[in-house]
Amino acid sequence: MKTTLIATAFAGLGLALPTAALADCGRVSIAEMNWASGQIITRISEFLMTQGYGCDVTVVPSATTTAITSLAENNEPDIVPELWVNSAPAYFRLESEGRVVKAADVFAEGGSENWWVPDYLVEAHPELATIDGVLANPDLVGGRFHNCPDGWGCRIANDNLIKAFDFAGHGVEVFNHGSGDTLPASMAAAYDNREPWFGYYWGPTAVLGRYNMVAVDMGPHDPEIHACNQTQDCATPGISSYPAAPVLTVVTADFADRNPDIFALVSNISFGTQELSNLLAWQADNSASAEEAAVHFLTTSQETWRGWINEAAAEKLSAILQ
Repeated sequence: MKTTLIATAFAGLGLALPTAALADCGRVSIAEMNWASGQIITRISEFLMTQGYGCDVTVVPSATTTAITSLAENNEPDIVPELWVNSAPAYFRLESEGRVVKAADVFAEGGSENWWVPDYLVEAHPELATIDGVLANPDLVGGRFHNCPDGWGCRIANDNLIKAFDFAGHGVEVFNHGSGDTLPASMAAAYDNREPWFGYYWGPTAVLGRYNMVAVDMGPHDPEIHACNQTQDCATPGISSYPAAPVLTVVTADFADRNPDIFALVSNISFGTQELSNLLAWQADNSASAEEAAVHFLTTSQETWRGWINEAAAEKLSAILQ
């Protein structure tokens, strides 16, 4: 019943809100990124703003470059969730000019990039939790490293790290995947069959929500070494772990000023990496839409999102969610 009520509320979001409701909040535009996690975060935010705060929400289909260009040229949309600012350097200029402000780290731990091995390998061989242990025992991970496809930014960094760690000298073959589909498929197949696997992936993603993988300790992060490793012509590839990537919810400065309640709301919306990976896995396993995944989150994670909203919004939502 609760799920049906929320789904009905989602279905009615396209209808005009009464004037009294608009007086609570007004009109809000929010970007919807063209990937799964961004879409889900937007739909959760849309529901809370509409049903809890009485906003008239316009969802704007977008992507990283599109969103940052629109902010620079048009000062809209009002809210951009899941902006990977390392891929949008213009954000830092807009921030320094006072045109946009950071509302939240929407990924609490940042976006993660790591080399991984399955948990059952580490349980049997704890030394595999470190890169030194992997390189000393390549047979235990199948003697193979699953690398990124051509064209991915991680491919450049991995290729330099492979040289720095001397994979060839340690008997580790490098398998360069041909597409973004075969890389997670290889992880899934190995995990389902309890076979060795060692390779790169990032999160939060559905595959890391579905399978219990252990991030291999690659040693400390060195910003200068990592910067060189990210270039194809790095003369001195070195050893450095990947840093966490800042992933933000960004709002225009004037929106933050004119709508402090919604700014406070989106400033509170933040997901743990595993939490969001689990939600993405549920979506993939159930062939669910972003709206359906948002409904699943709203009905199963009330202890999380109720901490995001104010008392007035909680009172309004109680009719739907209690």
